[in-house]
Amino acid sequence: MGEKAKLAFCLFKYFPFGGLQRDFMQIANVCLTRGHQVDVYSSSWKGKIPDGLKVSIISASGFTNHRRCESFAKRLNESLSTGNYNAVVGFNKMPGLDVYFAADTCFAAKALTRSFWYRLTPRCRSYLHLERAVFNRGSKTEVLLISENERDLFMQYYGTDENRFHMLPPGIEEDRFALYDKNDVFTELSSEFSIELNQKIVLMIGSSFKTKGVDRAIRALSALPSNLRKETILMIVGEGKARPFNRMAGRMGVLDKVHFAGGREDIPRFLQAADLLLHPAYQETAGIVLIEAMAAGLPVLVTDTCGYSSHVERAGAGKIIPSPFRQDTLNEMLASMLASNRKNGWGKNGRDYINKIGVFNRWEKAADVIEEVAT
Repeated sequence: MGEKAKLAFCLFKYFPFGGLQRDFMQIANVCLTRGHQVDVYSSSWKGKIPDGLKVSIISASGFTNHRRCESFAKRLNESLSTGNYNAVVGFNKMPGLDVYFAADTCFAAKALTRSFWYRLTPRCRSYLHLERAVFNRGSKTEVLLISENERDLFMQYYGTDENRFHMLPPGIEEDRFALYDKNDVFTELSSEFSIELNQKIVLMIGSSFKTKGVDRAIRALSALPSNLRKETILMIVGEGKARPFNRMAGRMGVLDKVHFAGGREDIPRFLQAADLLLHPAYQETAGIVLIEAMAAGLPVLVTDTCGYSSHVERAGAGKIIPSPFRQDTLNEMLASMLASNRKNGWGKNGRDYINKIGVFNRWEKAADVIEEVAT
């Protein structure tokens, strides 16, 4: 693109360790590098503001999440009306977008699995309204897509024109390929978290602990055979409310084996030190952590409801927990993988697979679409 564009990037909340937020920041950085102006609008911001970004905080009123989302969308449109932007790029569903980065699942598909009465609630109607503004047949919003399954659902429920979808490849930072000495990293983490040197680390990465299935992981840990449970710990890296899950671990007698590490910048160290990545999410549009684990040579155990579980299956990089989900199935699969002598093979398969596919140009491709729209 020859001319430099003035772009508005919009998202409800920014914090450093969310997957959507990381994609937002990477795409913004690419656009800044290409010389475009990027103005950010959000209801809250945690962390450092990079050079070149202008961040405007728009207060959102309401006692519930859906009311705050509605309030943000309304006030955002008022702010954008005087901005004279070449393109408005959204990372959450809202009206008035030229481009939408589709990190969330299709809400309409989930709503129709709930009761008739749920679909009449203000919460359901609000989120459907926001989603409809992006995906309805009459909308002009171009969609940056990270999951083929979600594309099919949006087309099914909204009749979205297929030409509006732009499929992006998986995208990870190159430091996820970093190779550390596993023994050295394990020794460092064992000192930080008081882990015994002979213990196995089952790793979970991601914010929103409820959606990611931390409860399922704790149940699976407590169900391990006694000898295996004794030598296994569950390490959870990410931001979220740990207290209810610590209480749950306490009731199940495994509190001393569950460690919440908080949001971290040193994810590659955890990937190298762990024995297995566990991702029993209830629902996940993509699950970039699966790609990161494979890049690090870490075996993966994941639910088939995660969009990127298909990559794990194609690579032979671990095992897939089938739907409908059964806790007993997860328990058995976790015990089997931890005791297996195939872990090195799964890890090698994943790393070889990631080396064959393109995982470093996701954000550049997203910026290409934004530039096309902005002309």
